[in-house]
Amino acid sequence: MSRQNLDTLYGPLSGVELISSDVFDTLLIRHPRALRSRVMLGEQRFARWLVQRGLCVDVEVLLQARLSAERYAYRALNVGGGIGEVRLTEIIGRQLDILGLPKKLAETRIDIEIAIEKKSLFANGALAMALRQQRQAGVRVIAVSDTALSAERLTELLEHFHGPGLIDKVYSSAECGKSKRSGRLFSHVLLQEMACASRMLHVGDDRLADHDVPHSMGIKTIHIPKGRLRLYVSKLDGAKAEALRRLKRQMRPPSYQMPDLSDKASFGRNVFGPIVAHFCLMIWLYARQAESQSGVLAFCARGGIGIREAFERLISRLSLPLSIRRENLLISRLIAARVALQARSPAVLDELGREFANNTFAEVAAFVGGRTYDLPQVWNQRFNAASFFGMLGTDVGQDLLADVTLQNSLFTRHLDTMFETCERIILCDTGLYGSTQRLLAAGLPDRNFETIQFARCNYKGLSEDHFPAVSGLVVEDNFYNPFKVETVVLRYWHIIESLFEPSVPSARQLWDAGNGKIEANCGDIAFGKIDPAAGNLLLSGVLDYIDSVDNGMQILRDAPVAWTRLKKAIINPTPRDVNILGAGYRSIDFGRPESKNILNAAENNSIARQLQSVRSHLWREAAIARDFPRLKSALLPALELAHIMRGLSTRRQR
Repeated sequence: MSRQNLDTLYGPLSGVELISSDVFDTLLIRHPRALRSRVMLGEQRFARWLVQRGLCVDVEVLLQARLSAERYAYRALNVGGGIGEVRLTEIIGRQLDILGLPKKLAETRIDIEIAIEKKSLFANGALAMALRQQRQAGVRVIAVSDTALSAERLTELLEHFHGPGLIDKVYSSAECGKSKRSGRLFSHVLLQEMACASRMLHVGDDRLADHDVPHSMGIKTIHIPKGRLRLYVSKLDGAKAEALRRLKRQMRPPSYQMPDLSDKASFGRNVFGPIVAHFCLMIWLYARQAESQSGVLAFCARGGIGIREAFERLISRLSLPLSIRRENLLISRLIAARVALQARSPAVLDELGREFANNTFAEVAAFVGGRTYDLPQVWNQRFNAASFFGMLGTDVGQDLLADVTLQNSLFTRHLDTMFETCERIILCDTGLYGSTQRLLAAGLPDRNFETIQFARCNYKGLSEDHFPAVSGLVVEDNFYNPFKVETVVLRYWHIIESLFEPSVPSARQLWDAGNGKIEANCGDIAFGKIDPAAGNLLLSGVLDYIDSVDNGMQILRDAPVAWTRLKKAIINPTPRDVNILGAGYRSIDFGRPESKNILNAAENNSIARQLQSVRSHLWREAAIARDFPRLKSALLPALELAHIMRGLSTRRQR
């Protein structure tokens, strides 16, 4: 703590009528114990309290539910612009909802949290003495904190350490629904205190929330930063706590024995069932926070249709409350590309250049416009994205632009019908790069699009400027990481797409069906109109699992075992695994009718040629297991090592 700053508070303060102080790491100093350690200790005490009352809940399950509730609440809040605040009562309430525990237990859990805080903090006596002197001189002293705790709970902590009479009033961001970091809480305080910004002084430790923001509003500030050593020790404590947690999880025997997986339905039920159910819990946690910020959920055609079926079944099965509006949206990368194309966004050139590197300008025009055009010979040249805007600017490009404009007007009408004037549209899809998000945001800047999806990965090597608005709820990594089991889906992503996508074509052409309704070539995709599990035994198995669960405890216990089994099936598949997970042909999409087989036909070539052909398969491990049954015990570990080394090399370069 800067002695000079404290000296300022000990003397007369000219023109200051109101002093506000931050609470944590300012009026109350933390022992170097990380948040993760405190939460883990709280769940251990809560678990013991539950056992004493006949409710046996595993500590790890409690911790997973709590950490997830907190993580996705803050993620939804921040992506949504930081308007509002996360409340501890809501976090605990969602944790209890997931686990199927009575809501009345929330206050008990918060009492435990406060008791731990009382052991994790100590009073900043020097600052308190200076503030008392200012109060005696007639200056009003208040506390202003960005926290999930209510003002009542903050007051309890302050009086526990400093006694009564130090603070005239406490303002909590959770209770006010406004934060210091956004500046709205300071505006609220000035209004409530009927004070002028130039006559207010704020004291705190955070550079942004306690200095930069209030200073920009004309409020005097005293910045008292935390010491680097204290920050380092706290991070070390958090890392130690997480390492111990992971070690305990690895040493713990499986919560249940994986049954024999003889077919797609049983694999879907026992492996993808817990994984998808857990994903749906994450969607619910994100959406639960977003509904307080006037968000809407838009499930994207096609992958979002299967996701929504699983999601709606899960929240119904577990009686999870959710009032946010939900709709299935006629969208595809092609439709989004048209929107960005009309806006002349460079983002669409990235996408077109990557997708159509081997096509001609005329072929790209046909794919984008949805029909064949009478074009001069120059359009038969190989497509060059950098020249495309110029080609569109010619007279012969006007027909294509007219079709694009018409399709975009139909899509914006579809958006207006679905979501009226709602600005925060949360797209829900499978993943990976978030092209739809990037293109729509570029083409419709007046709308606030954000995306939640199964995984987020920059496999394209393009710009990541849109990534802050794209949340991979299960995976956020650019490479497979053997120490993060969930990243195994990056080794065979097509199985996730195949799992959720119904057997309907991608949305390519829109038209006005009358009565203000917009239809598309994919048919009516409104919820309940099609069965996304028809002909999809893996998804049928998932839905069977969801229909059988009693509460989220079961999901959180089953998911780690399911992930381990899925990893084994992907990186070291047996012939049965290949048969079950071989997704057949996958659509190339983006307006094209072509498709590609996951596994090309086996070739009777030399071993060297067969090895070279492995790269042509979308699931390389399966190709090795099929074509090299005797060598796979050596080849598959070598491939695993190659993936690991590539990831390490790329991270070092960055």
